[in-house]
Parts: sequence; C-alpha cells; structure tokens
Amino acid sequence: MYRLLFDHVLTRTDPERAHHGAFRAIRAARPALRMLAKVGGAPGEPVDALGLRFPNVLGLAAGFDKNAVGIDALGALGFGHVEVGTVTGEPQPGNPKPRLFRLPEDRAVVNRMGFNNEGAEVVAARLVARARGLDRLGGRCRPVLGVNIGKSKVVPEAEAVRDYEKSARLLAPYADYLVVNVSSPNTPGLRDLQAVEKLEPILTAVQGIAAAGDRRVPLLVKIAPDLADDDVLAVADLVTAIGLDGIVATNTTISREGLRTPAGRVAEIGAGGLSGRPLTERATDVLRLLRGRVGPDLTLIGVGGITSIEDARARLAAGATLLQGYTAFIYEGPLWPRRIVEGVDQ
Repeated sequence: MYRLLFDHVLTRTDPERAHHGAFRAIRAARPALRMLAKVGGAPGEPVDALGLRFPNVLGLAAGFDKNAVGIDALGALGFGHVEVGTVTGEPQPGNPKPRLFRLPEDRAVVNRMGFNNEGAEVVAARLVARARGLDRLGGRCRPVLGVNIGKSKVVPEAEAVRDYEKSARLLAPYADYLVVNVSSPNTPGLRDLQAVEKLEPILTAVQGIAAAGDRRVPLLVKIAPDLADDDVLAVADLVTAIGLDGIVATNTTISREGLRTPAGRVAEIGAGGLSGRPLTERATDVLRLLRGRVGPDLTLIGVGGITSIEDARARLAAGATLLQGYTAFIYEGPLWPRRIVEGVDQ
C-alpha cells in the first residue's frame, strides 16, 4: 500500500515538503508507536559495538533528523540507533531550494541540502531536554543516539578544527557516539578534509574532547564512496593509528554512472550527492576494503544502497558491524526497518 501511495501520490509532491510532512506525522504518532514498541519489543537481536548495546543491527543514517526533533519516534519504528545531524557549529539555512530530488526509476535520491540545521547550541539544548525526559521514563524504548557533526559553511578551511571542536564540546555530553563528517559533497571544500594530513588534526582534536568528559564518547569518521581505493586504505590506517572507534562507510556519491533515469533529467537536476540503490556496489566494496585493512575488531557501519534484506546480509558479510539506511526508508515506508531487521535475523 505504501509503495502505491509513494509512486502515485508522493512522487508528485515536492520532495522536501513531503519529507517534512512525513516526519511531522511520525512525531505525532510517537505515543502510539512507543506503546506498540513496549508491547512488541524492539525487533531483532542486540548488537554489542562501541562499548554500547544496540537494540538491533539497523540504524537511521544522518540527514533525516537534522535537528534531533524525532529521535525516539524513529526508534519506535524499529531503528536500533538514530544518527542525527549533520550538525554544524553555526546555524545555517543550507543551499537554495529546490535541493532534494527523487529518481524513482533508480530508487535513488539526489540532495544538495548543504547541512541545513539549527546549529550545535540549539541541538544541544534539545538533547538536554530529551535526556531529562528519558530520566523520567527510565530510558525505556530508547534507541542508541549518534550525533554527526560537520563544518559550518561560513568557517574557512583553516579554522575547521576549531569549528568541529565547538560542536563536539556542545554535543558530546548527550551523544552515545559521535561521527565526524568530512564527506558530504554539498559544502564547498569539505571533501578535501578527507586527505589524511588535513583529517588527522580534526580527528585528534575531536577525539580529545570526546574523551575528556565524565565518560568517553566513541568517535567515528564518515567517508565518501568516491575516494580512490588507496585513499580509503590511508583513512583506515589513520583511524587505526590514532585509535578511533570506527568508520561509517559511505556517504553519498557524486557519480551518475549506470542510472536508469534519463540523462536529460539527471542533467536538469544538477549537482548533489546521490544516495540509494545505485550506491550499493561501491559502498559494499569500500566496506570490504576497510574490513580487510583494519581487522576484525573495529566497528564499521555500512550505509549506502541498502534496500533489501539481501542487501543487508551482503553488507554484513562484507564486514559491517552495524547497518544504516535512509533512502530505502523513503521509498519503502515506515514498516521497512522492522522488515529488514527481522529478515536479517531469520
């Protein structure tokens, strides 16, 4: 039923407007979702990673809940963890609209949102309020919370370390884990920070903050699928050398190869990061490369093009510790996370 609704109704609605409407509906349904979660329990088998116990293997990737407004409603849908953000040190409106586009023939999405978010200070205050509410509820039905941080567009590259530090200081106290995002294609110059000589000072600075509070917060880095294999391995070596806790692989791609969508439509959409089914093969290859380099113990979160149960199983077979989805959630609907989790376990 959802597929019919999506194909015949939602595809005729502006994608960003449809996203906000659907997310409002999820948040409004939170009390009922929480009740169902209490009765039925979290789907799937727990996964121990990052020194945490995840309710199941599947999480929601960063980008859906940019401002941490619906964490627990999303968890009640069946996601074992929810990664909010990307959050930047400074609030920013993102790129001009339109900036979100569907490619239904490919079960894919192109976005050039540009880290639109309310900024680290506002998100931190929201997480404080959530933590107080969880204390009253005893933490029941709680997904693991990841916070994804990125560079503010107004901050020059030379001051990137300071900007990441600001976000980490504000947000680490309320995160179960942190992710440094240097791989979105929609902030000018951001992907240049994936070069090891630029990435290391950012990661070590954030790592110091993540370890300085009352508890040590696990830290991961999110990389692009467009890195050459040698660069993927260089990042893996850096992560191992400085003792990071894991890698999220991968972000969206700037490639447009092999799409079914007519070339004219693709050209009309223009720049942005492509997510969804076309990313499956490369994201799996990057994950396999990483696992071969870092060994069996480092946490690797596989994301990018996971649509079916078979996709999820293949990513786990390639070495993923945990999985994330986003685009398939848009195309497949609110029952998708439980279907994937239960299918993987079976």
